[in-house]
Amino acid sequence: MKNIIIIFTGGTISMKTDKNTNAAVPSLCSEDILNLTPGIDNIANIHCIDFGSIPSPHMTPEKMLELSKIIKDKSKNYDGIVVTHGTDSLEETAYFVDLTYNSSKPVIFLGSMRNSSELEWDGPLNLINAVNTAICEDSRNRGVLVVMNGQIHCASQVTKTNTSSLDTFKSLNFGPIGLVDNNKPYFYLNYAKRQYIPTIKIETRVDLIKCACGMNDSILKFCVDSGTKGIVIEGMGRGNITPDMVSGVQYAINKNIPVVLVSRCISGKVSDTYGYEGAGRDLTKRGVILGDNLNGQKARIKLIVALGLTKDLSEIKKIFEEAYY
Repeated sequence: MKNIIIIFTGGTISMKTDKNTNAAVPSLCSEDILNLTPGIDNIANIHCIDFGSIPSPHMTPEKMLELSKIIKDKSKNYDGIVVTHGTDSLEETAYFVDLTYNSSKPVIFLGSMRNSSELEWDGPLNLINAVNTAICEDSRNRGVLVVMNGQIHCASQVTKTNTSSLDTFKSLNFGPIGLVDNNKPYFYLNYAKRQYIPTIKIETRVDLIKCACGMNDSILKFCVDSGTKGIVIEGMGRGNITPDMVSGVQYAINKNIPVVLVSRCISGKVSDTYGYEGAGRDLTKRGVILGDNLNGQKARIKLIVALGLTKDLSEIKKIFEEAYY
């Protein structure tokens, strides 16, 4: 059997309902979860690390970097790595690791939408599916994968779409790349576009701003004056913002602060299709960087990692706009 290491970071999979508050709280360690997952020892030789009992909103880029370093180190001695994680920020951590991990060995993230006190607790099945995916030879050289609800997704594409549904994780641009059926992974798409950013440090002072009708430049200028090192804007449609925000964008660019533009739409990529004030063509001429089909939270993670490698705006532009395979 293959040797798999499971890194437990926390999230709903490690929670149960507290009788006094009737609210889910961190309660289970790795040993507890494995004891509640029958048959997992028959799949692979399982080893464990208790990284923490971190609720999703408590995850930070600094912790992501620490986790990525552990994954890179453990990949030398194991056939695959499985990571349990809270679902609210799972896509961000998985994408962070995807950008900073460069081994062919599988890394599989999973979470749970129900806690262990609930009848529909999906943690054990998701964990079984993740381990089965980690031992599969077809999982190699695919970057970081996310396995939830029987589906296999690329970390760069998947997002949480519903606050409570078991079927919340979706890749909205082209769907999952595979599924797990009767404990066997099947891959149907070979999504080859992967990017590796070889940095050992990060820049966490990156802000994310969502554009809505009538917004002005006040938030943008506040971020700049507060010491931000990078800004991601979720624009409208193909990547357009209000005219009153443009002066704030120019204010940031004049101070050599990278501004990355993505769309607030749930799928599709940004483009410089339109040429009016605040539209994509106007913004790119001013030096704004297009973020392809990334959502806001993933674009922010990418800028955090990219700024750890370089502060050169032309290099950051290449990282975001060139295809990496």
